Amino acid sequence: MATPVLDIDRLRKRFGGVTAVDGVSLRLEAGRIYGLIGPNGSGKTTLFNCITGVERRDEGRVVFGGERVDGLRPWEIAQKGIGRTFQVIRVFPELSALENLLVVTRDRLAAARERADRLLRFVKLDGLRDEYAGNLSYGQQKLLEFVRMLMRDPTLILLDEPAAGVNRTLLNDLLEAVRQLRDRGKTILLVEHDMKVVMGLCETVFVLDHGEKIAEGAPGVIQTDERVIEAYFGR
Repeated sequence: MATPVLDIDRLRKRFGGVTAVDGVSLRLEAGRIYGLIGPNGSGKTTLFNCITGVERRDEGRVVFGGERVDGLRPWEIAQKGIGRTFQVIRVFPELSALENLLVVTRDRLAAARERADRLLRFVKLDGLRDEYAGNLSYGQQKLLEFVRMLMRDPTLILLDEPAAGVNRTLLNDLLEAVRQLRDRGKTILLVEHDMKVVMGLCETVFVLDHGEKIAEGAPGVIQTDERVIEAYFGR
């Protein structure tokens, strides 16, 4: 069996008396798109934070590419090849779209510009390369944050609610970009509340409720799982 890109084993994170992530285990294979769903407060973003070092786990292991990363700092984990976006957009509003990409790389300027221009074309923002990021629409800023994360060419991509607040046209551009990344061998794990996006994009879906993983499987199976229905609808 091939080494998984990401192997999370019995991860647990507590905040005082609240257990936000409770013994979660996930295994992600290369070149696949995974979904992470669950009601609000189920621990999805906390799990992302533990993977990326923003939060230190209390128990369990996070293994990336065969190497434990759960003791590393966020920037060290990013250097290993894990990239992420956030629920709340984090762009530099007073820098241009192009400059937003250039600030995250140490490559030579000419090479960095070439890569940045290629990524802006990838999400159809090349016509706005010199526009201040703060003047872009909400959806365009999400696309900009997405490709800024790609500037470091991560192996594993974590997307936190990419569809939230994005119009259908820009969302379709983002989803097509995600599929193309998968086809290039990248692994994607996304947190998303839009079930149409999850069911149409993901190959495997993990479901959290009160910090625990209650289901895992193909989208069609997850849709009919009684535990998932109860978690979302209370019946």
